[in-house]
Amino acid sequence: MLVLKRKTKEAIRIGEDVEISILAIEGDQVKIGISAPKSVEIHRKEIYDSIQKQNSEAASLTIDITTLFDK
Repeated sequence: MLVLKRKTKEAIRIGEDVEISILAIEGDQVKIGISAPKSVEIHRKEIYDSIQKQNSEAASLTIDITTLFDK
């Protein structure tokens, strides 16, 4: 893991397309801005983990399709 220190109004570049800017630091919270192409999905980690869990559960779901039709 790369660890960097930044001050307010400083930024970090990731590749050519993504820039993370430090907008404000208030106590133990840091407000960041992320500039990236629309094709890049950006989620908070807890949201990303929830999406991954839901996708995993959906992929493992099995249904007997014969129960969906009237006999």
